[in-house]
Amino acid sequence: MRFSPYYIPLILGFAMSVPAFTPASAQVAVSISVPIAPPPLPIYVQPPIPESGYIWTPGYWAYSDDGGYYWVPGTWVEPPSVGVYWTPAWWGFNDGFYGFHEGYWGPEVGFYGGINYGFGYNGFGFFGGRWNGGAFAYNSNYNNFGGRHFDNAYSENASHGAMSHVSFNGGNGGVRAQPTTQQAAAEHAQHVGATAAQTEHIHGAASNPAMRATANHGRPQIAATAKPGDFSHGVAARSAGPGAAHSAAVRGPAAGGAGAATEHAAGARPAGAPAAGAAQAEHAARPAAAAHAPREAAAPHAAAERQAAPAAAPRQAAPRQAAAPRAPRPAAQPRPQMARPAQHAAPRQAPRAAPAQHAAPAHAAPAQHAAPGKEEHH
Repeated sequence: MRFSPYYIPLILGFAMSVPAFTPASAQVAVSISVPIAPPPLPIYVQPPIPESGYIWTPGYWAYSDDGGYYWVPGTWVEPPSVGVYWTPAWWGFNDGFYGFHEGYWGPEVGFYGGINYGFGYNGFGFFGGRWNGGAFAYNSNYNNFGGRHFDNAYSENASHGAMSHVSFNGGNGGVRAQPTTQQAAAEHAQHVGATAAQTEHIHGAASNPAMRATANHGRPQIAATAKPGDFSHGVAARSAGPGAAHSAAVRGPAAGGAGAATEHAAGARPAGAPAAGAAQAEHAARPAAAAHAPREAAAPHAAAERQAAPAAAPRQAAPRQAAAPRAPRPAAQPRPQMARPAQHAAPRQAPRAAPAQHAAPAHAAPAQHAAPGKEEHH
């Protein structure tokens, strides 16, 4: 995990002009970024509304260094004030990483990546209800009333678009959506973060190992709750989202690391990009071991060369003994060509058989093989 350099602090009570936005730049607060994509959204049923005044907040995948992606159950929440709506958290691909965008409360629903969370959050806006004066009215087509009657209810259909369980925007296989001018403005208008109850709910999910994608395989046993933190009466997911079995986030560190980074960050991050958490430590150990591998591989090769050298030693010894008369060559006095018939013609062949000149390249070869090996592992 890395802290994104694109962190933009929240500015409360101040409206600012809105430039041209892309999914990457339409950020309220990108606190962390991860090299692998979150798993698909699981399929689950919304629990009945506990009482009038609560607003549904959908479940989503969050991330922790300790265990990777974990599921934060969808739940009914009391809004911090009258007239505000919840903009869900979402993941967006940018510069080779998946950045996390925090959810918030505000007078308008902002951009949440085009992710179809269901229950009125169809990718753009919210169709599950609306404020009617000081009371919140519920759309019966998107809320589970649990068989009870609500006076402040209405029925209205909304466009769903393509049904999808993809949990991130952009990148390989992500949702292709960009914010409207109104949504972009909502992200910079006055708003507040999660309530205290929501924060405790998130912490409860993060501290529960069963909520980790690697433990539940993308199918959490607590996919939704009636109230924040009520994990003892949670609703289990019916199934994992399509494609969860192939998700690197579900398969864990063994499937993550460089492979996950290159798969989801094609052309944006070189192979070998460190994965987050345990995968990062595992991957960090790999280059160190790899750096020593060429030397270890070169050692047998050098040993083989060293073993081959003694085999050639007898040849070297013979010429050098025969070459001993080289020193006394002056003693062979007659420089004339009459000395040619002498048996010292052998020394003239000695240079041809002298392996001393050929032995040096043989010992130099392992060093040449070891150097490319290091480069391949960097």
